[in-house]
Amino acid sequence: MTVTQTVFFLMAALTTGAALLVVLAKNIVHCAIALVLTFFGVAALYVLLDAEFLAAVQVLLYVGGITILLLFAIMLTSRISARGVKIMNEQVGMSALVVFAIFALIAFASLKGFAVVGSLPPSSYATASLGRLLLTTYVLPFEAVSILLLAAMVGAIILARREREKD
Repeated sequence: MTVTQTVFFLMAALTTGAALLVVLAKNIVHCAIALVLTFFGVAALYVLLDAEFLAAVQVLLYVGGITILLLFAIMLTSRISARGVKIMNEQVGMSALVVFAIFALIAFASLKGFAVVGSLPPSSYATASLGRLLLTTYVLPFEAVSILLLAAMVGAIILARREREKD
């Protein structure tokens, strides 16, 4: 087993463990912190796949932005940590069945193998061409998504303030 494979299996185990902690932890703040660890693990897996651009985007957007937004939402919502809030619900059995089915499909696809269609460009060319496409051909959808995310963030803050004023 090579060093790269060892690092891959360690990062995969860390990411899977952190993802399980996100789902199973009783404290929602601990869930958010485990989510940060999960996002970092996914970014490390992107680095191992020679997708440095995706790793950087993963860290900047998800770890830096989405997680901080989630933590602010948790802190602004006062009833989220009330004693009567149920952590588990009646859909646990069905969700476990769906997870098992997805795992079986992924395991089958991994064991069966898949054919690579075409060849991939070197990662240095892929990052440059992706940046060029985002700022030329796909600039309108790129900006629309950023405006949509900004509107969602402002809406969440307004809703949280209204809920706080009612209490």
